[in-house]
Amino acid sequence: MSRSSAISRRDAVGAMVAAMAALALPEMGRADQDSAFKFGLTPVFLVNDLELLDHLKNYLEMRLGGPVELITRRTYQEITALLVSGQLHSAWICGYPYVQFESQLDLVAAPSWHGKPLYRSYIIVPRNRQVEDWKGLRGDVHAFSDPDSNSGYLVTTALLAESRLTPSRFFSHHFFTYGHRNVVRAVAAGLAQSGSVDGYVWDVMRETEPDLVAQTKVLRRSKWLGFPPVASPRMLAGEPRLATFQRALTSMKNDPEGRKVLDLLRLDGFVVTQSTLFDTIAAKMNLVRQFG
Repeated sequence: MSRSSAISRRDAVGAMVAAMAALALPEMGRADQDSAFKFGLTPVFLVNDLELLDHLKNYLEMRLGGPVELITRRTYQEITALLVSGQLHSAWICGYPYVQFESQLDLVAAPSWHGKPLYRSYIIVPRNRQVEDWKGLRGDVHAFSDPDSNSGYLVTTALLAESRLTPSRFFSHHFFTYGHRNVVRAVAAGLAQSGSVDGYVWDVMRETEPDLVAQTKVLRRSKWLGFPPVASPRMLAGEPRLATFQRALTSMKNDPEGRKVLDLLRLDGFVVTQSTLFDTIAAKMNLVRQFG
């Protein structure tokens, strides 16, 4: 099945998403050249670090020469809705929403981590649990991050689909934590027996919150996948600040304030990439839709 046919329902979903965005933030209106530059952040971003957000805002305002508003929401769907409907100039989203709405989005840049714009999905379990592979998780209470997360939902769901299984049939119960940190917390606290999490987030947390992460271990690492990208709505193509914004991201490593942001994120920088980087994610989406 081609990517276009696999997402034939996207127009209907897109209309629903746009309607949700209008209801969720009616005072914002469509982002335009005269407003503050609105940059959306999903839970894939480590948004609870106020120092990080301050440095990011300061850097972008300096490079764009005007006010920048950082927009955060609890779910991926909310940020994607605002982005697709043109109420954000750009957003750091996940590869899964990107491939769902690829025809309505333009890639701006992707983070580079350890020299490449790639990351992996991890399945984690409690540190002392004895289990050989993911098949031993049958009957678990499993924590997912978000239903629109690639690493925190789609990868594991596609893994199950390859064996003609679904989360509801394989796990005794599954739930969404709406944050990768929360998946780690749920597994560490025993609220879940296993969890699906962004490998980049888990690895960064191993440095920043070692006592928490040490209560978990990685059972399975996926193949390398396109790192969650920064995208902009295609309806805003040509907005002059988008080109400036892209240059600000790709030159972040050359600026002292930008390097503070990257150091806090444990990233090398941002690079311009092609949509083919996310073909593997699109294939997983198609597999799940075919099976389900």
